[in-house]
Amino acid sequence: MLLSLPVFKKKTCAYDVTIFQTPRYGEKKGYRVVYRTELAADNHQDALERAFSVFNVPDTVPNDYQARFIATGDVILIDEGRKGKTYYRLNPAGWSKINRLLVQPR
Repeated sequence: MLLSLPVFKKKTCAYDVTIFQTPRYGEKKGYRVVYRTELAADNHQDALERAFSVFNVPDTVPNDYQARFIATGDVILIDEGRKGKTYYRLNPAGWSKINRLLVQPR
């Protein structure tokens, strides 16, 4: 007789995601908030991958999104309320966690 064991899967939750971009691609200063939304994801890495997918495919970009596609150097903030805020920058090798001081407005 086979016993079936429940598979424990982390619950998907909604992450508050804010996209920061510089006025021109490739700049290192002057980040501005260009869009804020909620994304359903399993964890931060999943949220980053979903954001990249949504904001880089013309058919999935929201109608009210007025910025360029997400590219190297852009920053995403994942705000989890009381759990804190985490900033990530897109590098050629993928997303990396960064210090928030790098994205403070001028």
